[in-house]
Amino acid sequence: MKLKEIYAKNNNFPVISFEVFPPTYEYTQLLDEIEILKKYNPGFISLTCGAGGKGSKSIELLQLIQNKKLNVMPHFTCINSSKESIENGIREIEKLGVENILALRGDIPEGYSELNKKDFEFACDLVKFIKEKTSLCVGVAGYPEGHIESPDLKNDIKYLKHKIEMGADAIFTQLFFDTDKFLAYKEMLEKNKIYIPLIAGIMPIISKKQVEKMTSMARITIPEKIKNKIDKYATDNKSMLEFGITYATEQCEKLISNDTIGLHFFTLNKAYSTSKILDNIKKGG
Repeated sequence: MKLKEIYAKNNNFPVISFEVFPPTYEYTQLLDEIEILKKYNPGFISLTCGAGGKGSKSIELLQLIQNKKLNVMPHFTCINSSKESIENGIREIEKLGVENILALRGDIPEGYSELNKKDFEFACDLVKFIKEKTSLCVGVAGYPEGHIESPDLKNDIKYLKHKIEMGADAIFTQLFFDTDKFLAYKEMLEKNKIYIPLIAGIMPIISKKQVEKMTSMARITIPEKIKNKIDKYATDNKSMLEFGITYATEQCEKLISNDTIGLHFFTLNKAYSTSKILDNIKKGG
């Protein structure tokens, strides 16, 4: 099912989706985690290209997830990609019946000082190429606080509009810890006449190291009360995990009350926190 159809459904509850990445270990463990999450009827599973811009789309893993009767949305990135490699990738996934792609610029791989910009410099170039070659639906990234390389949010939205002009069908936001930043972003997009589905990216807090890593790579504000809790539970793994579940639950409840069309969970290949959050909000709804 295409993104357009998934988000066009008249749901009383946001569309739920999950992001996973190809693990370095055997796929069995990840597939067991996905089986746990399957009971929440996700619109699709998003499959990254691997952390830090490394790795490649795993056709084998994609097929294994599809075997669970789940839609899969693979990520395609510009980083060091040629038109030939992207077109070959498109043909592979089309043979499997995949209908959606998330088109990203991607992270610069470790050890590379610059990008290969020969064929694709920006995500909008990739969106344009995919749309010219296929009938696939294309998701793109949105940044509630602006991309870390963008001078300001206004400039960032200009680039987002360009991606939409090239054919983007849905926007998946970077994770955020200040929910008001997402709601302000949603309002800003509407003022800029951007009406395609805006899906909130949710990452439950599991450790101080995780938060520090994410905030070093992206422009993400941590509210003071959250920062204090992270410091408080820095060496208490159980309390940190439970706090992360509680806080993400509060985020989701606020997003739902403000008519957010979709919740996209960055699972880090673990079902526990995400499943607890969904149990909490389902009970509340």
